[in-house]
Amino acid sequence: MANSTSSRKLAAILLADVVGYSRMMGRNEEATLAELRAIRTEIIDPGLERRNGTVVKTMGDGLLIEFPSIVEAVRNAIEVQEAVYQRSLNLPEEQRIIFRIGVNLGDVIVEDGDIYGDGVNIAARLEMLAAPGGVCISDDAHNQVRDKLDVEFTDLGAREVKNISRAIRVWGWRTDGETTPTAEPEKTPAKVAVLGASHDKPSIAVLPFVNMSRDPDQDFFTDGITEDILTELSRFRDLVVISRTTSFAFKGKDVSIPEVAKELDVQFVVEGSVRKAGNRIRVTVQLIDAASDQHVWAEKYDRDLEDIFDIQDELTQAIVSILPGRVEAATRVRVERKPTENMAAYECLLTGKRLHHRGTREDNARAQEMLDRAIALDPQYAHAHAWKACVLGQAYALGFVEDIDAILSTGRKALDTALALDDNYSDVHRILSSLNLVFGDFDKANYHQNRALELNPNDDLIVVQQGELLTWKGKGEEGAEWILKAMRLNPYHPERFWGHLGRAYFVARNYEAAIDAFRHCNDLDVGQNACLAAAHAQLGHMDRAERHKQLVEQQDPEFSIEKHLSTLHYIEEPAEDHHRQALLKAGLPA
Repeated sequence: MANSTSSRKLAAILLADVVGYSRMMGRNEEATLAELRAIRTEIIDPGLERRNGTVVKTMGDGLLIEFPSIVEAVRNAIEVQEAVYQRSLNLPEEQRIIFRIGVNLGDVIVEDGDIYGDGVNIAARLEMLAAPGGVCISDDAHNQVRDKLDVEFTDLGAREVKNISRAIRVWGWRTDGETTPTAEPEKTPAKVAVLGASHDKPSIAVLPFVNMSRDPDQDFFTDGITEDILTELSRFRDLVVISRTTSFAFKGKDVSIPEVAKELDVQFVVEGSVRKAGNRIRVTVQLIDAASDQHVWAEKYDRDLEDIFDIQDELTQAIVSILPGRVEAATRVRVERKPTENMAAYECLLTGKRLHHRGTREDNARAQEMLDRAIALDPQYAHAHAWKACVLGQAYALGFVEDIDAILSTGRKALDTALALDDNYSDVHRILSSLNLVFGDFDKANYHQNRALELNPNDDLIVVQQGELLTWKGKGEEGAEWILKAMRLNPYHPERFWGHLGRAYFVARNYEAAIDAFRHCNDLDVGQNACLAAAHAQLGHMDRAERHKQLVEQQDPEFSIEKHLSTLHYIEEPAEDHHRQALLKAGLPA
């Protein structure tokens, strides 16, 4: 039965909250609270007095405000956003307060000084859709204000929102430091809120794993898993990882993933659980795309509980090695579906990497263009400079250029720039190692590979490269072990890992294992067919060796053993001579 003190009325509702509030509090609680109080005293309260607004309640970093007029409510929202923006220009970026605001005109229930109902719920959903620094209003609100305010809102279409049975038509506005758009809205389009928009790379929060066991003493293991994952993920410099302090603020709370992601301003959330039963332990982990609230990846790990700390290390390594690749894949899908301005440099880098992996002359040229664009957007982006060098190195290695000296000079400059910008970027050192191997500087290749491993031993690309480097040194058996480790680290590894494994086994003179590894490659290239011809010849399978020899000659009619060996990177002469003799035995031309 309804409470006797409740009533209904039509009201203009404004809901506002701070973007990334928990992150800011975790970084500097006192400074954040002081700045929020100053904004309230100097901007919000005077504006409410002018516009007859009433604060119904505060919710940490949020405000629920009621106005008697929808015109005054929308006018107040825009005035607040413009004033807060102007104020932020005088502050360091990490101290800037940014609001999202939603405004709705609707029926509300008034009870004991509070207001409830769809009118408030829709305002809350509109606030969640607003871009940082922006305002979203309902269609009912827009119909009332469009002829009364000198402001242009952009139609963002009908949106399905949580707990509202019908689609809500949304109108958006945002100031980015320009004057309020009036005559030419196409020049300053409103933007729909994008989770993680304040970051220039994919952003991720790891929520404290849940202890599903009845034993409270198991909490130390559960928290340890979470902390180790956070620590190891922070080694991946193309991920923005929310700090432990902020993540653990959600420990023990029943939270909504989209709402947590919105509060922390991240695109992805990791959650998991730990269950102990007898001498067995099960860890479940899930990676969630917060915008769609859909799982990107999920896995269960079951282990015998012998040494709990060894288990903790093993599980952390298994989880962390997979997550960055899944995040990059999910981000690539997001980029292809709907590009976002704030991550433009990162998106160009992703595209450049994808084009590079295709390995054609045309794709290599396009990859160079994309990486040049990434650098133009962010000249301090070390990874983009490193990948530019990588793409130039590919062009050199595959004979895509005529002026070799020019491309080597440009590549070396890009490498020097990458290293100067960030000496602690593991992937920069990985690429430096690879290219110095191509350029024949083995000492530098070793140095940068060791540095990359030191900075991030859980990156499967760094681990597989260690296997490659050992292979070129003639240590095929050790190389194969590292490549297999990379495959275990990342079950979603690229197909080329099998090619590296086949070559390692060939160098180790384990020809049957080499042949078996190459069977996993769908499209064998010239080098792989040549290696298979050599492996079969060493085993005395001359008919099979002849078949692969013919494939080599079809793919490259001008193939010669010495030309082919010049494209490889053997460091030790015995390993190279072993390869030469095996190719001759297969009948390939010297």
